[in-house]
Amino acid sequence: MTRVLYTLLLRLALPFAVARLYWRSLKTPAYRQRISERLTWGRPAPPVGIWIHAVSVGEAQAAAPLIRYLLNRAPSRPILVTTTTPTGAERLHDLFGETVAHRYTPFDLPTILTRFLAQTQPRLVIIMETEIWPNMLNMCARQSIPVVLANARLSARSAHGYARFASLTRQTLAQFTLIAAQTDADARRFIDLGADPARVRVTGSIKFDLIQPVDLVVQTKEMRRDWGQRPVWIAASTHEGEETILLEAHRRLRARLLPNALLVLVPRHPERFERVAALVAQNDLSLVRRSRRAACQAETAVFLGDTMGELPVFLAAGDAAFIGGSLVPTGGHNPLEAAAVGVPVIVGSHTFNFAAITDLLIAECAACRIADAATLADLLQDWLTNVTLRTQMGERGRQVVERNRGALARLIGLLDDIQTSLLPAGRTVSPADDG
Repeated sequence: MTRVLYTLLLRLALPFAVARLYWRSLKTPAYRQRISERLTWGRPAPPVGIWIHAVSVGEAQAAAPLIRYLLNRAPSRPILVTTTTPTGAERLHDLFGETVAHRYTPFDLPTILTRFLAQTQPRLVIIMETEIWPNMLNMCARQSIPVVLANARLSARSAHGYARFASLTRQTLAQFTLIAAQTDADARRFIDLGADPARVRVTGSIKFDLIQPVDLVVQTKEMRRDWGQRPVWIAASTHEGEETILLEAHRRLRARLLPNALLVLVPRHPERFERVAALVAQNDLSLVRRSRRAACQAETAVFLGDTMGELPVFLAAGDAAFIGGSLVPTGGHNPLEAAAVGVPVIVGSHTFNFAAITDLLIAECAACRIADAATLADLLQDWLTNVTLRTQMGERGRQVVERNRGALARLIGLLDDIQTSLLPAGRTVSPADDG
């Protein structure tokens, strides 16, 4: 497929893409808000120094250390962050408030991107993790705007998909100024698909450089007091099809040695909160919802984390953590938030989104993989009845995180090499420096 054909197909699909946003808004009204931004109509995006694209919650969270660094290094240089999802926008606002500008990602069409780049005038574009948009790359290359794919990862499954459009993929990857890959395997896949080896570097994952909230200890103690002195396990970022398995495991666990065990269930997407609450009720398990701020009683079986931004506190207050998206073929979510606070990790069979990180934690005996409700219940029983075992596993996970920090510093060094005038060392950048 050529870029011309890709653009033609995308133009034809645009009405359906807009209609899909309205369809999704039936469950999540935020999807129909600010749709004009995706078309660059109405309120223009502000001029900025750096444009960072982060798709959703995970990418926004991963970009947080980099954004903090850039804000501290050059506080007068505006930063724009684009996301595709409302939950990503909400997470960004929780992290940075009005400190950084936000817009929804423009559709990848030349006319739309021409308006967007004319409005924003970025000196540098940083794309987080896996977003590869042919027209975005082409338009930036034509205007000599450096584009960096940061914290880049590419699973074997995704690489196979891109290989089906070899010509377009090769042409697009060649337009990246830098691909900062998480692992050697990621780097090799990008190169095999056509990226210039001279522009590919392995920096590690900046997700190891995560920064915890300054009051995390205080919040954790308060949360634990609310839950009471009992075994607590967290099911983080769960997806459709997983909660049934998790609730079955929890029923098994409570029927054995731990009738007072508490499951803290945190669905990935807010639009599923009501359905998950109904599912808990169908399983005859008593429920308390975080959003209603009701007290968690001794007989409460499930605590539903139906708020945004509190997952780090839930994880730090738990005794063990299951990381969602891994019992269904979604690919799993980042297990490092749990590992960083010394909480042992459980994952399912599908962890291709974080394969290297998950495999590392398992190899270091800081995480275990399960396949069904029975094995999950067995493992939880072992951990929740043996404080020494789970403490040792949690500490190994914390050490893995500490040993692998430093990717952010390596990435920043490469950014400085690309355009030293953007982040000159030793002084603050002002808008006047744009010349």
